[in-house]
Parts: sequence; structure tokens; C-alpha cells
Amino acid sequence: MSQNDSYLTPLSSRYASKEMSHIFSIRNRFSTWRKLWYNLAIAEKELGLDIITDEAIAQMKEHLVITDEEIEAAKIEESKVRHDVMAHVHVFGETCPAASGIIHLGATSCFVTDNADLIFLRDAYDILIAKLVNVINRLAKFAYEYKDLPVLGWTHFQPAQLTTVGKRATLWLQELLWDLRNFQRARDDLGLRGVKGTTGTQASFLSLFHGNHSKVEELDERVVELLGFKYAYPCTGQTYSRKIDIDAIYPLTSFGSSCHKMATDIRLLANLKEIEEPFEKSQIGSSAMAYKRNPMRSERVCSLARHLGSLFQDTFQTASIQWFERTLDDSAIRRISIPEAFLTADILLSTLINITDGLVVYPKVIERRIKSELPFMATENIIMAMVEKGGSRQECHEEIRVLSHQASAVVKQQGGDNDLIERIKNTEYFRPIWNDLDSLLDPSTFIGRAPQQTEKFVNVTVKEALRDYQKLINDQEVKLSV
Repeated sequence: MSQNDSYLTPLSSRYASKEMSHIFSIRNRFSTWRKLWYNLAIAEKELGLDIITDEAIAQMKEHLVITDEEIEAAKIEESKVRHDVMAHVHVFGETCPAASGIIHLGATSCFVTDNADLIFLRDAYDILIAKLVNVINRLAKFAYEYKDLPVLGWTHFQPAQLTTVGKRATLWLQELLWDLRNFQRARDDLGLRGVKGTTGTQASFLSLFHGNHSKVEELDERVVELLGFKYAYPCTGQTYSRKIDIDAIYPLTSFGSSCHKMATDIRLLANLKEIEEPFEKSQIGSSAMAYKRNPMRSERVCSLARHLGSLFQDTFQTASIQWFERTLDDSAIRRISIPEAFLTADILLSTLINITDGLVVYPKVIERRIKSELPFMATENIIMAMVEKGGSRQECHEEIRVLSHQASAVVKQQGGDNDLIERIKNTEYFRPIWNDLDSLLDPSTFIGRAPQQTEKFVNVTVKEALRDYQKLINDQEVKLSV
């Protein structure tokens, strides 16, 4: 039967990167188990277990990457013994006969399954951090480029005071910087389960070393060192606490909210025709409406961000219902939710890199919208200018109130353009400021410190945040497969 006859998750078959898919692949999982057994044997031999020979170590080292044939053999073995870890112990032992008697020595299944999961979490975060750094770097360039371009601000999706295109982008950037901090913190906080035995007491290893507590502690520390971690969790049951999964997945959920907000803004801006995501030359927006330029990338981001947010509940519920030293009702759900969380975050980042690499701005559309709304916003400035020319604030307020309602009626009831300024120019009362109207309506005078805020944010805050990540930054184009 072809794979086309079976369900494949779109996360891996359609969207996710090869490097993230590899981390949670069958081959990487079982090869990591072998790496764990190999390093356990090295540490046990170093601490005096003479039953572990150099030949055994050498054979294990030679076969750390599991082959397709061995994967199939393990499937057959598991169907007999109904235990995935023991199936792989048997197959690895057949491949490495000199090590067959000492593979998994003193260990419980969670030595390989849990420690492997923690390695996957660490390695997956390394991929996400590198991609997030590049999203931030691209978006910072965009913000700086458009730091001075006035644009209509929106509150409640109603016209508000002006801001700039660049300043608006800093709102997205700031949240992504917090996500970078959270990703790095979660990654650095990860430890290993280590060498803890069946219920976390290390009883099997204490027996193996004939009651020598120091050697058991050294074994735990040495395995952690060999696998490149800083520490092992000091207390575990049979598994590491599933609360660690909460700490690992929650930053991804939080990142999903940042993605959704940014992508939603871009979708709204696309409708306003002010900013669009990249649109490829041969891209089709609609099968029926040939003119369409749908923001499909941003829509994908919103869709997958919602899925990412839902996965956090799996970790919360699983951690909450673990009984004593362990139950097995965590196993099946973790095989789904943890890989999916990282695959989804990876897809979001690849898509954001693609979007931020080619955002298109339409200054003339932005200018036209400002002109349609700015006269109303400038009324306070006009009143103040009239007062400076000797007018009465109350009289001026009434005059401009009447004209504003007339102009508003033209816009709302007749579908015309905002003609408030023309009405002011044709009203004798406002003659003292007629020559000042152009300066009073200069959009650059309505944006406050937006350019200065943006420049400082990019040159100071973003630069400092990316200081330790310079080697990860690149200009590589990210093509979305579909």
C-alpha cells in the first residue's frame, strides 16, 4: 500500500522543515536510545564494571544510527513482546553481540524514553531559537526602514491618532523579543532525567556497584556530562516530572499568540491595501476571482497558532493526573502533543521569515487614508491656532463643530470625500489661519516621537537582544513548499 493510501499529518508531510521533522522521526528516536545505552555503558565501564568490554563499546559505537532493516526487525519483535524498549534492546544486542549482555544494564525504560525526550526538547529549541532570531532581525530592518512613514493609527479598529509604519512593527517586535527570552530560558532550564532506576531511587545501580553510593552519584553525573547537559533533575519517579513538559510547551503557546496578533494585523492591513505579505508572480489567490491577492501566509499563521495554543492543555492535564511514581496514561498523548507543538512552532517561524522578508508597503494608499481622516484629527490644532490669532476658543469650537458634522455627512451619507478643510477655507471666520492650514495638516506633526522611539528600540533594545545570536543571523530566503 502506498503512503498515499494512509493518513499523514500535514505538519510533517506538508509544512514543517526537514530538520524539525528529523528530530521527532523514528530513526532519530531509536538512534538516540542507542546513544543513551552507549554512554551509559561508557560511564559504567569508567566506574569499574569490568563486565563491559572495549569490544562491546566499539560495537555499540559503530551501530549508533539504526538502519531501516533494524527498525523493521524491532517492529516484529515488539509485536511479540509488546514492549518497545525491550524490542530495541534485543535488536541492538543482535547487531552488537559483544554488548548484548550489558545493553540497558541497571536501567529502566524511562532511562531511554525520558532522557531522549529531553534531548529532543533541547535540540528542537535550538532550531526554533535560530529561526526566531532571523524573524526578529528581518522585522527590525523593516521597522527601521519605515520608522518615519506616517500611517493612520487604529483603536477599536476606528481611526485614531497617527503613528508610523515602523512604530507599529515595533509592537510585533517587542512581543517576539519576549518570546526569544522565553525560548532561551526554557531551553537552558532543561536537564536530564539521568540515571535514576525504576522508581527514581537508583536501587538497581546501588546494587550494581555493591552499595557504593558515591559511584552511583558519579554515574549519574558522568552520563549527564557525556550527553552535553549541565545537570540532571535531582528527584524523579520512574519518569521526570511532567511539569517539565508544561515549562517546555508554554513558551511555544505564548509565541503562538504573538504570531496570531501580528498575522491578524497584516490581514487587516491587506484589506486596507496599505501593507501586503509577499505575493509570488505565479501565485493564484482564488480559483474563481482572478484578481484576488489573499493573505494566505498570514491566514496559515493564524490557523496554526490556534492549534499551537490548544496543545498546552495536553501538558497541563497530563502533569495533573500522574499517580505516585508514574502511570502510563501520559505515553500516548505525549507522542502526539509534544512533537506537534514543536512542528507547529517551526512552521510558524518559517512562514514568518517568508513574510517579513518581503512585506510590501503602499505609501500612496496610506497617504490617501490619512488625508481622509486627518482633517477631523486636526480640529484641536486648528482651534489652538485660531486662539493664538486672537479668536475665542468657544466660538471656534462651535464653528468647527458645525463644519465637521457637515463634512461627516458628505462622507457617510453621500459617499464623498472629507471636505472639512475646503469648508474651513471657504468660511470667513477662519481667514486668520488660511495660510497656516498646510502646516497644521502636515502628517509628520501628528506622529509624536514614533520615529525616535522606533530608532532607539531597533538600535538599542533589539541590538542588545540579538548580541549573542549574531552567528545565527543570515539572509537565506525561505521558500514555502505550499
